Amino acid sequence: MIRTERMRRSSFTDQPVTYGAVGGTQSPDLLYYPPKGYRPLERQARLGSGEERFASAVTALMTWGVQRGSGIKVTEAHEGTGVQYEGVIFNPDGSPSKLQEHRSSEAVFADDGSPYIANGMTAVLKIPFWPLHVSAPIRVVYVIDEPNRAGFAYGTMHGHPESGEEAFLVELRDDGSVWFVLRAFSQPSNGFFRAVAPILWLVQRHYTGKYLRSLLPVRSV
Repeated sequence: MIRTERMRRSSFTDQPVTYGAVGGTQSPDLLYYPPKGYRPLERQARLGSGEERFASAVTALMTWGVQRGSGIKVTEAHEGTGVQYEGVIFNPDGSPSKLQEHRSSEAVFADDGSPYIANGMTAVLKIPFWPLHVSAPIRVVYVIDEPNRAGFAYGTMHGHPESGEEAFLVELRDDGSVWFVLRAFSQPSNGFFRAVAPILWLVQRHYTGKYLRSLLPVRSV
């Protein structure tokens, strides 16, 4: 039994993501030129203003606050490799052309000892769906840590209902306002989910709304 569990965990953490345009949520033209066959999404919500608000929102974001604040359970989380990828270049038809390996990053912890989300981290999200929970395996594909901008993106792994990537960012803008930005591209992961795509899009819209409310001050205290 112990050997089986070790093999399962090892094979899980070694799995790749299920799409080619890794890091594509960083493209400034995502809404107009998404990866071929994928639906793009970009939404944002104001969280308040000031450096203190920015810092508290970043802490919540980087310790799975968006997911947990939306009613999603984060399970089977495994440490990341510390390696991320960025600099995706797209062909004229929207397909990914090239991917560049980027730097490693050091482990970061919140004041209560909770580890920040790190590059390469894997987890299984348990998403409530009526009386059931849908399992959605993901891998963190990049982390952003800048003075006025922070966040991360994860990509889908085998077993996820969708194929694609979601990015979650908190920004402190020049006027002092703090914003949460959600960027994503996705498509159904297989024939079954393509057949129920309208339901899948409704569920996605439902959770997009929850994501946008998850870091509001009343939620993050």
